[in-house]
Amino acid sequence: MNAAHPLQQQATQSINGERLWASLMELAKLGATVKGGVCRLALTDLDRQARDIFVRWCEDAGCTVSVDAVGNIFARRPGLNPDLPPVMTGSHIDTQPTGGKFDGCFGVLAGVEVLRTLNDLNIQTQAPIEVVVWTNEEGSRFAPCMMGSGVFAEKFTLEETLAKTDAQGITVGEALNAIGYAGSRKVSGHPVGAYFEAHIEQGPILEDERKTIGVVLGALGQKWFDLNLRGVEAHAGPTPMHLRKDALVGA
Repeated sequence: MNAAHPLQQQATQSINGERLWASLMELAKLGATVKGGVCRLALTDLDRQARDIFVRWCEDAGCTVSVDAVGNIFARRPGLNPDLPPVMTGSHIDTQPTGGKFDGCFGVLAGVEVLRTLNDLNIQTQAPIEVVVWTNEEGSRFAPCMMGSGVFAEKFTLEETLAKTDAQGITVGEALNAIGYAGSRKVSGHPVGAYFEAHIEQGPILEDERKTIGVVLGALGQKWFDLNLRGVEAHAGPTPMHLRKDALVGA
């Protein structure tokens, strides 16, 4: 009987689920809320601590880490052919004020677990592998959302993005410098061979349909409007609605 081809042997391997879970729980301690979720807004000190852990874990896995000018972090595992564009995976680690443990973080740490598993199995890939953490995906502290990935994809300019402010008037650029993640790597112009993102977002639908995993075929599109509405005050008792110019009804 012939021995199995090495690639066939490798195809039967799987990641270390307990290690991935432990990583998720460790990251979830930063900004943990009493309800079991996480509040870790973009470019705060909690975000810095989470970024530091990601960088340390990736360096421990033998990766080189670079940070671009909008704070996106790239952990690169070399491939046999350095001229090939990297296969990239990742997501974000910033959260909503009442976020969960897995939104975004699962995609990042699943990528880290892939790196660790490749090392465990002594597998060398042809193309480099990169795990990315995108800056300010949620848009809770700084608008708009998907900020780091938007600059990377050249949908937003770097200059305008760094000038965006939060409610206290702090700019993105100032916040990046404050946490030490204003990198020197150029944001755009890096070829990507393929990009994958594991995400918890479809979790309720998959659970309802009793499916393990789904492939997203479409994404939410939104338009935002800022409206100023002016009405006329009127006493509630003697002024019936048809005689009012009520701002809320007009809205």
